[in-house]
Amino acid sequence: MSAVDLHIHTSASDGRFSPSEVVARAAEAGMCVIAITDHDTIDGIGPALEAARAYSCLTVVPGIELSTDIPAGEAHVLGYFIDHTEAGLRAALVEMQESRRERARKMVARLAQLGCRIEWKRVCEIASSATVGRPHIARAMVEKGCVNSFQDAFIRYIGRDGPAYVERHKTTPAQAVGLVVAAGGLPVLAHPFTVPDPEAMVAELRGVGLVGLEVYYKDYALVEVERLRRLAERHSLLMTGGTDYHGLDPATEIEIGGREVPAECAERLIALAQRLRAQSTIAR
Repeated sequence: MSAVDLHIHTSASDGRFSPSEVVARAAEAGMCVIAITDHDTIDGIGPALEAARAYSCLTVVPGIELSTDIPAGEAHVLGYFIDHTEAGLRAALVEMQESRRERARKMVARLAQLGCRIEWKRVCEIASSATVGRPHIARAMVEKGCVNSFQDAFIRYIGRDGPAYVERHKTTPAQAVGLVVAAGGLPVLAHPFTVPDPEAMVAELRGVGLVGLEVYYKDYALVEVERLRRLAERHSLLMTGGTDYHGLDPATEIEIGGREVPAECAERLIALAQRLRAQSTIAR
C-alpha cells in the first residue's frame, strides 16, 4: 500500500464515491497525500478539502484531469494545486461539460441504432450531479443487459474505436497546459503511453509550461516506469503517479493507494507549488 496517490476520481466526474467518501477511504487506509483529479470539473475539490479537515495526517491536493484531442491515442493533462475559483478555467470547464453532455446524448442514440436501447433518463440518474460521461453510459448498458461487464461496454461499443464512440470537445494538449498554468497550477502529462509518441509530446508541452510526467501509473510494468523515468530526467520534469481510481469495477480496478508511488514524488510536487506561490506573493 502506497502512502501517496496523485490520480483519483470522485462522483463529481465519473467515479463511484463522493469526494468525502474518497477522503475517508484514503485516511482509513493510512495514506498521507492524495490528489482529487476529476475529469474536466473542479466540483469535487471544495467538498474534498472540507472533508480533509477531519484528518490531520492526510493532505489533499486540489487537481483536475483535462481531456484533450489528438489525431491518434489519448492525451490527458493533470493539473495540481490549481486555483479552482479562477474565472478562465471555470469558463472553459463549463464549455467542456456542455460538450460532454451533448456527446453522451449522441452516444446513447448510436447505441439505440445498434440494438442497445438504454434510457437517457437512466444515464442521467446514474451520473446524478456529475457531468454525464462514458462510465455512466457503460453502467446503464450493464443494467440493461446489453453487455456483460463495464469493460465489455468499452471494448465492444464505446471505446475510442467502438461503433458508438463520439468525439469530444476539441481542446489541444497545449491549450490544456495553458489552462492549468493560468489557474496557478502545475501541469503534468497523464499516463503517457496513451500518447503515440510520448517523447515528442513532452518536448512540445515542456515549452508551454509542462512541469511533470506521470511515471508511476496504475499497472505500468517496471520496464515502462524506467522508460518514463529516463524521459522525465531528460526533460527535467517532476515525476508523479497514482491509480487513476474510479471505484467502478472492483473486479479489475486497483484500489486507492494500490500503485506504489515514492513519497518524494509528492514532496517535490508540494515543494514546487509552495515555491511558486511564494514567488507570486513577492511579485504582487
